[in-house]
Parts: sequence; C-alpha cells; structure tokens
Amino acid sequence: MMHDRIDPAQLTKRRTLWDRLRTPLLMVALPLLLIAGGVALWLLGSNEISTDNAYVQQDRVSVSSDVNGRVIAVGATESQPVKVGDVLIRIDPEPFQITLAQAEAALASARLQVHQLRDTSGGKGADVRGKREAVSFAEIDLERQKGLLDTGFTTRARYQQAEHQLAQARSELASAEAEAAKAQSALAGQGVSAAAIESHPLVAAARAARDRAALDLRRTTIYAPVAGRASQTDKVQVGQMIFAGVPTMSLMVGDHMWVEANFKETDLERMRPGQKARIKLDTYPDNPLDGHVVSIGAGTGSEFSVLPAQNATGNWVKVVQRVPVRIAIDSKPPQPLLAGLSAKVTVDLRTGG
Repeated sequence: MMHDRIDPAQLTKRRTLWDRLRTPLLMVALPLLLIAGGVALWLLGSNEISTDNAYVQQDRVSVSSDVNGRVIAVGATESQPVKVGDVLIRIDPEPFQITLAQAEAALASARLQVHQLRDTSGGKGADVRGKREAVSFAEIDLERQKGLLDTGFTTRARYQQAEHQLAQARSELASAEAEAAKAQSALAGQGVSAAAIESHPLVAAARAARDRAALDLRRTTIYAPVAGRASQTDKVQVGQMIFAGVPTMSLMVGDHMWVEANFKETDLERMRPGQKARIKLDTYPDNPLDGHVVSIGAGTGSEFSVLPAQNATGNWVKVVQRVPVRIAIDSKPPQPLLAGLSAKVTVDLRTGG
C-alpha cells in the first residue's frame, strides 16, 4: 500500500510560520479581550450599584416603667413570644398602696373641710340677718327719739345715744357681711349641694392626687403593649431597681422586616424609590432575596449620630458620607430572619423609578 510522503521541509516551513504569527496574534488578541471584558463589566456595572454595608432591621419597642420601684417578678424569657396584655414585669406595689391610702385620707379630709366651710358660711348668713334686724330697730328708735325731742318729751343726750346705737349697729352689720362674704368665697362660689362640694377646688385637688396614686399603683404591673418576641430580658432581674423612663427589655414586633443599606453619597444620583434590588444575606449566601427601594434617607448617618462630626476645624478631611436606604424584602426568606444580620444589596438602576 502506497502512502504519500510529507516533505520535512514543508512541515518545518508550516511550523515556522505559525510560530512567527502566534506571538503577534496573542499580543493583539489578549489586550482586545481584556478591553472588551472591561467594557462589558463597565456597561453592566454602570446600571447597578451595590454595598455590603447593609443590615436587616425590624420594628422594635423598648419597654420601660412609668414609676420607680424594685422588681419582684419577670414574666418573660429571652425570645419568648408574647401577646398584647401579657405581664412582663411586676414592681413591688406596697409603697404605692401606702401612697394611695394617704391620698384617700387627704380626699376625705378635704371633703370634711368643705363641709365645715359650708356650715361656717351658713352661720355667717344668720349673723348678717341678725345684724340687719338690729339696724332696723336702731333706725326706728332714732326716729322715735327725734319725734320726742321735737315735742320736748326726751333729752338731747337720749337722742344722741340713739344715733350712736344706730351707727354701731350699721358697723356691726358691715363686719358681719364681710365675714359672710369671706366664708362664701372660701366655698369658691360652689354653693352648698353635694355636687358643689365634689367640684370644690380643695376636693378636686385631693381627688386628682388620689387618682394619680391609683394610676401609679396600676403601673407597678407592666404589660406588653404589642405582640412580638421578648429580647434583652436579662437586663431585668428580680430585686433590681428600675427607674421611670429607663428602657429595660425590648419587644421585636411582628414579621415586618427590611434591610437598611448604607450607600455612598456618590451612588445616589440615579437611585429612585421603586427600583428593584437583590439582597444577599451572609447567613444564607445561596438564597438571594428580591426586594425594592422604598425610600432614601433624609440625611446621612453622621448627621443623626449622637456626636455629629465637627467639620469647621482646621484639620478637616473630606470623607464620603453614607446615606441609609430602606430596602423592602419582597420574596420569602428560606428561614426566619433575625434583626441585625449582615447583607449585600445590589440595586438595578434600570428598573422602577
């Protein structure tokens, strides 16, 4: 069987030609591929912005007491589901019971005082009526003495005595009327009926103090204001003193969760509410979630910090600021989310807006 023979010179010539062209082709093709890849990445990246400075957030209610006192019972444990009205904390009620008893006694004393003022006012009214009768009698006596003096049946001294008695009676009437007015003023114009006594300022003030003491006693039991899961319960221990307005435990409210992504201020030019987002949680990296932009923060994170940065100094250095952007979670996560989980958020600028 005959085979065509390949000339070794031709084979050497072919190989030599490839060797000569391979290097220039690679030098040209490789940069072109890199440039094409860079352009593609730039085109894709220009329509998306992302940040890994993002965390899962959840509505939270801080539970605090309205009164000062010592804890005698804690009704919730860590991560325990609670319903509205469940008992969370009980404070020692004994001091408040004593205060309420004192307020009840003060209210009874105020009512008794108003009753006494009413009786005093009635007695002063009787005095006024008696003094008016005395003035009327003195006026009649003066008129009679004047007639007798004109006919010569009495002396001028007796007439002057009648004038003096009339003046004295009028003075006593004025004094009695002043005392009666003072007694009526003490009643604050409320009259003398039972309803008027209850509306008297002294009684009203004592009743308000009683109601406040009763309210403080009710507040020794702290109930759950919303349904949720108890958190940070170890901050409250039996025997511990708690103070009004100081947060104790917290309640994580419901299943309403979102992601707060802190984007650079330079990334916000084309971002708008409604744009789609992709959420990749560090806890579940293989299960990205769908979401969308809900709102863009009204200020940077540093603007709302406890100690804002003081930029009016000589050693000022410009720092790119971060703006919080709320991302709603549209898809169902594979497992229940926890507040504070880290995430990476990518927003598609070509959508929504």
